[in-house]
Amino acid sequence: MAKTLEMLVNTLARNVEKHKEMTSGNLAFAEAMRQINPDVVAAYPITPSTEIPMRFAEFVADGQVDTEYVAVESEHSAITACVGASVSGGRVMTASSANGVGLMHEVFPIAAAFRAPIVFGLVNRSLGAPVNIHCDHSDSMPERDSGWVQIYCEDAQEVYDTALLSVRLAEHKDVLTPVFVCQDGFITSHCYEAVEMLSDEAVKEFVGERTPHYPLLDVDNPVSYGSFVMSEHYFEIKRNQMEGMFNVPRVYDEVSKELAAYTGREYPMLDCYRTEDAEYVVVIMSSAAGVVKDVVDDLRNRGIKAGCLRVRMFRPFPREAVKDALAGKKGVAVLDRSASIGGTAPIASEVKSALYDLSEKVPVQEYIFGLGGRDFFPKDAEMVFEMLEENDYTSDARFIGLLEGDK
Repeated sequence: MAKTLEMLVNTLARNVEKHKEMTSGNLAFAEAMRQINPDVVAAYPITPSTEIPMRFAEFVADGQVDTEYVAVESEHSAITACVGASVSGGRVMTASSANGVGLMHEVFPIAAAFRAPIVFGLVNRSLGAPVNIHCDHSDSMPERDSGWVQIYCEDAQEVYDTALLSVRLAEHKDVLTPVFVCQDGFITSHCYEAVEMLSDEAVKEFVGERTPHYPLLDVDNPVSYGSFVMSEHYFEIKRNQMEGMFNVPRVYDEVSKELAAYTGREYPMLDCYRTEDAEYVVVIMSSAAGVVKDVVDDLRNRGIKAGCLRVRMFRPFPREAVKDALAGKKGVAVLDRSASIGGTAPIASEVKSALYDLSEKVPVQEYIFGLGGRDFFPKDAEMVFEMLEENDYTSDARFIGLLEGDK
């Protein structure tokens, strides 16, 4: 059955017009935006996401889209304008990074609670101080409880495809939840690679038109947004919001399969690379997964049963799938490109929670790496696997790549 589905997907994909371009993650996201042709884009550029609104502004100026581009005075104003446009019934997209994301923090939970299906290109960059413009995940991780879907991409191809997928996911009537499409700053956002793109017609067919639910501008069916709510109703409203997030995995699976019929590429919530029979597994997100996969292949050639589990969807966290993928392993290392200062790092915390109720304990070691753009090398991944083999664990996090050595 699975083989039949794969053949069907490949057959359908071959019948859709496609072309390849050498482009970057930022420009791939901007091109997807052009093809989607959203009703409103409000943005305030910040490195390393600047190229996304910059390129899209060129599309607007050249008449290639009929989007209303709103040039605002701050990132806070950008996301506020996006929320207003979205609840009014428009299809809305934007992008930002780092301290710009931080300035938007106040509005993110409001967007989610208003069930505003905004698609947001989040180009991961460190949060100062000190000022650093390079990649880590300290800008997106503070938003993990804001009520947004969070998807982390490994390369520019995935960025492009995920932008298309996220529009359908966010606007689905059973979801109605904004989506962060995350990519690693400079590593993915600025590096050029071959990206296969669909024709404008195919994208238009796939994304369709938005059918707004309870739009503010429907004067025949008036609604109110931003009302004051007492405790008699607040709890129920938040519970209803949670239902949208609970529905994400099912809808995501449906939409990703539909996109695969156009592209021939399908993106599961978890990218399980040689994990099925692995004894030792490294869990990681985004671009650094490629380094780990290469090391896994090398270790396999040497007879070591290594595997890589890339978490693509961090919110909602695929708890059961992670538990199934890691059950029975001899050792697991979780690598976070961000730190929860005073607590367990974000991915490590989720993985440990997912494995907690297994009847047989799976040892987990927490690692922090790559803060402020610190390079992650194959030797670093090899070191992690070696320590797993040696059953070398500590209760505290370990750090990869510190100048004074790993501690």
